[in-house]
Amino acid sequence: MEVGGVVKDRRPDGLGNFNVLDDETVCFILGFLSPRDVASLACASSVMYILCNEEPLWMNLCLKKENREFRYKGSWKRTTLDGLQVLGKCDEPCRKQLHFDGFNSLFLYKRFYRCYTRLDGFAFDRGNVERKTDISVQDFVEQYDGQKPVLVSGLADTWLARKTWTPEQLLVKYGSTPFKISQKSAKKLSMKFEDYVSYMQEQHDEDPLYIFDDKFGDVAPDLLKDYSVPHLFPDDYFDVLDSDQRPPFRWLIIGPERSGASWHVDPALTSAWNTLLCGRKRWALYPPGRVPLGVTVHVNDEDGDVDIETPSSLQWWLDYYPLLADEDKPIECTQLPGETIYVPTGWWHCVLNLETTIAVTQNYVNSKNFEYVCLDLAPGYQHKGVCRAGLLALSEGTFEDDGNSCMNEDMSCSEVPRNNKRVKIDEHMEDASSETATNGGSKCFNKSDLEFSYDINFLTKFLDKDRDHYNSLWSTSNCIGQREMRDWLWKLWIGRPGLRDLIWKGACIALNTNKWSTCMEELCAFHNFPLPADEEKFLVGTGSNPVYLVGDNVVKIFVEDGLEASLHALGTELEFYSLMQKSECTLKDHVPTIMASGIVFLENESFKIVPWDGKGVPDVIANHSIIQETIADTEYPFGIWSKKQFEYRKAGMSLEEMVGSSGHSSIWPYIITKRCKGKIFAELRDGLSLEEVSNLASFLGKQLRDLHLLPVTPLNDLSYLHMEKKLEIVYDNGCMDNLTEKINLPAAAKVFFTILNRKKKDVTSRLTKWGYPIPSALIEKVNDYLPNDFAELHSLFKNENGSFEVRNSCSWVHTDIMDDNIHLEQCEASDAQMVNSDVNGSSNGREISWRPSYIYDFSNMSLGDPILDVIPIHLDIFHGDLQLLKQLLESYGLPFGKRTSLVNGCKVRRISYLAMCYCIIHEDNILGAIFGMCKELRTAKSWEEVEEAVWGDLNKYF
Repeated sequence: MEVGGVVKDRRPDGLGNFNVLDDETVCFILGFLSPRDVASLACASSVMYILCNEEPLWMNLCLKKENREFRYKGSWKRTTLDGLQVLGKCDEPCRKQLHFDGFNSLFLYKRFYRCYTRLDGFAFDRGNVERKTDISVQDFVEQYDGQKPVLVSGLADTWLARKTWTPEQLLVKYGSTPFKISQKSAKKLSMKFEDYVSYMQEQHDEDPLYIFDDKFGDVAPDLLKDYSVPHLFPDDYFDVLDSDQRPPFRWLIIGPERSGASWHVDPALTSAWNTLLCGRKRWALYPPGRVPLGVTVHVNDEDGDVDIETPSSLQWWLDYYPLLADEDKPIECTQLPGETIYVPTGWWHCVLNLETTIAVTQNYVNSKNFEYVCLDLAPGYQHKGVCRAGLLALSEGTFEDDGNSCMNEDMSCSEVPRNNKRVKIDEHMEDASSETATNGGSKCFNKSDLEFSYDINFLTKFLDKDRDHYNSLWSTSNCIGQREMRDWLWKLWIGRPGLRDLIWKGACIALNTNKWSTCMEELCAFHNFPLPADEEKFLVGTGSNPVYLVGDNVVKIFVEDGLEASLHALGTELEFYSLMQKSECTLKDHVPTIMASGIVFLENESFKIVPWDGKGVPDVIANHSIIQETIADTEYPFGIWSKKQFEYRKAGMSLEEMVGSSGHSSIWPYIITKRCKGKIFAELRDGLSLEEVSNLASFLGKQLRDLHLLPVTPLNDLSYLHMEKKLEIVYDNGCMDNLTEKINLPAAAKVFFTILNRKKKDVTSRLTKWGYPIPSALIEKVNDYLPNDFAELHSLFKNENGSFEVRNSCSWVHTDIMDDNIHLEQCEASDAQMVNSDVNGSSNGREISWRPSYIYDFSNMSLGDPILDVIPIHLDIFHGDLQLLKQLLESYGLPFGKRTSLVNGCKVRRISYLAMCYCIIHEDNILGAIFGMCKELRTAKSWEEVEEAVWGDLNKYF
C-alpha cells in the first residue's frame, strides 16, 4: 500500500487501539481466545489476518483442547479445525499466496526463523563436561556422585536398545502404541507412534512436541527388557514404594531436531542419568543456585509451589547464549549415541536435540541426595527458592536459626508479610554481591557477606521453623503426596535399618521427627509407659497426625488443621466413646480401649502435660485465643455440637482462609489407646483371599449398622451455634426455593443441611483449585447438577398440620473408614479357605486366615447421612468392587432408600445421585480419587454418566 510513492505502515489502521501494544503482547492476548474467535478476528484487517494465522498461535490453541489422542494434519490450524470437526467446511481450493506490504515484525520474524532453522550445520564441540570410560563405582562415588556432571561411555554397550531403538525399528513394533507427549499445556496428550513419526517429518515448530512418557513400561513393557540400570546407579530409595505410590522416575524420550527440555532443576532435587541411543543432544548445565540468563523462578509463599518461566531450549541457545561472557557460559557437552550423562541433585540443565534423538532416563534417590529430597518436600517456600536460585531468593526479611541469624549483622532482619517474600529472579546471577529487592521494592541489601553453599546444613537454615510440617499446606509441585511421603520414610526405616541415621536426619527435615519424638518420650514418661525401642522411635501410618507404636500402646498427637480442629477431634471422639460404652451395641468390642488422653504443650521450650477426658475446659485452653465463641455449658464442651459449629464456620471459608485459620500452635491434644495384635488392611490387602475380603465387607456392614443406630446427643436449642437464620445461598429458580427454612426440620438435620449448602457455595472454585484429573468440562456443569437445597435430597412428607417434615434424621458417622483404619488378626483357616488357597495359589497353602477385628480413628466422627460412610469404604477399601459393596449392604440390613420429595411435584432423587453429590462437595478430593481410579470417566460428558458408573448399582438394592 503506497501513498505518494511511500509504503504506508499498515499497523495503526490494522490494529486500531491495539496498536499501542507490541506484537508479542498482541500474540499473547490472542492465545486466550477460542479457535473460532481467532478465526473471526482474522477477518478484521490485513494485520490481524497475519497475526491470527501464525502457526505457533494455532499450536497453542490446539494444545489447550481437552485431553485426547490426536493426529497432526500438516499444520496446527488444520489440526485444530479437525478437532472441532469443522475442517471439511473450511477447506478451500489452493489460491495465490497473499502478500502484504507496509507491515513487518521482528518478533514474528524471530519466531519464523526458529521454526525453520536447521541445526545440522551448528559446529558444537565436545564441550567441557568431563568424559570417562570404564569408571568404577568407587571412583564415581568419590569424584562425581552428588558433586558434578560426568559423561560416561560404554554403560549401554550390552543393551538390546543400543541396536533396536531407532525410529524405523520402533515404528515396526510400536506403530499403533500411544505415547505421552510433553508440552507446556496442562492438558494430557498422547499420539500413536506412527502418527508421531509422521509429525516429526512434517512439522516446522520452534518448540516441537516431544515424547516424554513415564508410563512407557505400561503401554510397551518389552521396552523395559531392552535396557538395564547402569551399575553406577544401583540405589533408588523410592523403590520401597508400591508402583501406584511411587513418583514418576523413568522416561522414554523421543524428539526431532529443535526439540528439547528447557531450563529446569529435576523434581524433588533428585539426581538423574540419561542414556542416548540415537541422534545427538546438546547439554548446558549450571551448578545449584546459579539461575541461567532469561529464566525466572517463582515460589508461592504459602505452599512452596515452584514455577519456572524459561524460554524454549532453542530460543535460549539462539537468543541468550550469544550474550554470555565466556566466564558466564554454562558447562556444556554434545552427547553422542551410547553415552550416558549424570546430572547431580540441584543442577540446572537444558537440552537441545540437534537431530532426531531417542533416549531413556531415570531419576533416583540415594545416600548422596536423600536429605536434599527431604528438604525439597518439606513445607514452606524460602528454602525451595534458595535451593534453586541461591542468594537471589533472599528478600529483606530473613530467618533465624536458634537465635543465630543466617544473615550478616549488616543485613536487614526485619519481618515482612509472607506474601511479600515471593522469589522472583529474572536476571543472570553474575556474582555473589548481587542485590535483589522484595516485591514491595522499598529496600535492598548487599549479600556479599553471606556465602552461598549448596550444603544441607546451610540450606536447612532457610526452613520456616514456625511451620508445623504435619499441619502446613503441601506444595502441589511436590512429586509425592503427604501420605506417600510418610509411608516412604516409614518403609525405609523398617526395611533398611542400616540407613537409620541418614533416614532420621531426612525425617527431621521433612517431618520435624525430632520434635515429635521428644514429645512422645515425655508422654510415655508421664503415663509410666516404657520408652520406645529403636524400631518404635519412628512415626507410623500415613495419616495427618503423628502416631507412635510403643510397647502395648498407640500414641496419637492431634495436629491436623490446627488447634481448634484438633480439640474438636479429640473432644468428639471422647464423647462418642463414652456414649458407645453405655450402649448395648457390639461395636464397642471392636474399638481399641482408651488408656489415657490429655493436652501436651510447649512452655519455656519444655513439654508440659495436662490430662483431659474431654469434659470441661483445661486452663491451658481457656487462656488461649482459640476460644472465639462462647463454649456451651455441656458435659463435652468440645464435643459433637461444638464441632458442628466449627464445621459450619469452616464450610463458609475459602481454601486460603482454611489454611490461614489453622495457624501455628504449640498446644496439641493427644490420646493413647491399647495396641491391637495383627495388621492393618492396607498391609494385607494383596495377600487376602476373596473369602477373607468378603468377610471384611460383612463385618463392616454390621459395625456400620450399630454405629448408625446409636442415639444422637439431643439438641433442641440452636442459638449457641451462632448460625444465621437465613440461608446464604439465594436460588433464582426451582420448586424448592429456601426449602430448609420452609420445612419442619429436626435440629440435627437443620445443622447438617445448612453446612452442606454452605459447602455448595464455592464448589466450582474448590474443584478448579484441585484441577486434574477432574475434567474441566464437568466442573463447568457442577452447579447445574447439584440440588438447589440439600434438604431436597431427603424424603419429605406433609404432616397433619400441612407442614413438610424430613423422614431421614442424622446419625453418627465415622466418615474415615479407610484401608489404614481397619485392623485384622490371625485365626485358623477354615477347610474351604485351605482348599481355595491351594487352588488359586494366593496363600501358598497357609493354615491361617485373617479376620477383621477393630476399627480405628474416631476423631473424624460427625453427624450426618449414613451414606457418607459408604463412600470411603467403597472407593478406598473395596476399590469400586460392586460385589463387595453388595455384601456390605446386605450385612448392613437397614434401608438407605430412595430419597423421595413430595414438594410441588419435584422429582424423586435416586440414592446414587445423593452419593455423587456428597462426593462432589466433600472437603477432601474424593473426585480426584474417582477420576484417578476410573480413567475412562475423564472423558465423561455429564455428571449423570459418572454417577451411574460409580454409584449406579446402589439403586438396585433399595
